[in-house]
Amino acid sequence: MSTTRADLEAMDAADPLARFRDRFFVPEGITYLDGNSLGCLPKAALDRLDETARVEWGRDLITSWNVHGWIEAPLKLGGKLAQIIGAEEDEVAVCDSTSVNLFKLVAGALSLRPGRRTILSEPGNFPTDLYILQGLVGLLGDRAALRTVAAEDVVAAIDDDTAVVVLTHVHYKTGRRHDMAAITRAAQDRGALVIWDLSHSAGALAVDLNGCNADLAVGCGYKYLNGGPGAPAFLFVARRHQAQIVNPLSGWMGHAAPFAFVDGYEPAPDIRRELCGTPSILAMAALDAALDLFVEADMDQVEAKSARMCDLFIELVEARCPELTLVSPRRSTERGSQVSFAHPDGYPIMQALIARGVIGDFRAPDIIRFGFTPLYLRYTDVWDAAEAIGEVVGTRAYDRAEFRKVAAVT
Repeated sequence: MSTTRADLEAMDAADPLARFRDRFFVPEGITYLDGNSLGCLPKAALDRLDETARVEWGRDLITSWNVHGWIEAPLKLGGKLAQIIGAEEDEVAVCDSTSVNLFKLVAGALSLRPGRRTILSEPGNFPTDLYILQGLVGLLGDRAALRTVAAEDVVAAIDDDTAVVVLTHVHYKTGRRHDMAAITRAAQDRGALVIWDLSHSAGALAVDLNGCNADLAVGCGYKYLNGGPGAPAFLFVARRHQAQIVNPLSGWMGHAAPFAFVDGYEPAPDIRRELCGTPSILAMAALDAALDLFVEADMDQVEAKSARMCDLFIELVEARCPELTLVSPRRSTERGSQVSFAHPDGYPIMQALIARGVIGDFRAPDIIRFGFTPLYLRYTDVWDAAEAIGEVVGTRAYDRAEFRKVAAVT
């Protein structure tokens, strides 16, 4: 017997995470399936921003670095985030952007593996990751080389010259999930390190970095973590690497004694050496409020709901739209918290859906992508989205000039 909307209403009624929805601003009449690009606004973030701006900045001014602990914000938030990604509190720092953090950690990985020069990744990895790798290799010249191989060939490609493997845990376009434990183990068996980009994992999956014996990781704060547009990113350095890894961006905040004001740089002995410049305190405040929700939530329940929602979405959309080709893995254990379909008219289809209040996004050349954020989405949202997709595709409602005009952001 096929799934009905009444079935999904019953699932919503029994959902242990349902209580979190009211703690977000979710616009009325919108089915928001783009939390893998920008998460919804947590209500607590507005109060935190107001307090930080009016009281901490407006009234207490520069004394807030001490009085309100601004100086410790990267480590305080890192401690919260560590609980979400399976790390120890002193192994995570919130700072900079994902791109900057990736640059720091790839260079750092090379410093930990002298004599090895190959950085191994996959073609089609998130573009900025590949761009950062290309830029670093261009800077280092013959001291480093970038090699990309198909995802299924990564393990076999790790050799005695591989210093570090750089992979995105959940592929941004297809939603395919790498086996973190297996790849990390295989790389380490060959003497290499692994850097995991968790931008499409953190906040949606029950990531367990230490359970996988991970070396290094980066990720962003504005997708599933709901930290706001341009939210600070984070990085993870396993405790065993912290005293030796070299940060090429030897900024003030990474100094062992930043307020000694000496000319020579001496790196901090712990995760603080990965800091660079002054943190954006207002942005930190918003992300801090968002992280409180995840500390309260059970990440195993989050991942279980994500898998169930995605499975239902695939079932319902395929029943209505045989014209769409599933790009994401069908098995939930091989997939992140998103579902992607391909269609030659993917862009206008997505624009027509957005016009009807179902918001996902498009990735060239033909992918329509839908992200599932378990803390504020309902199972009935899955039904409503599938119904809208079936109508738009089935009636070719997307075949209009205004839906084919390509905007700057897709």
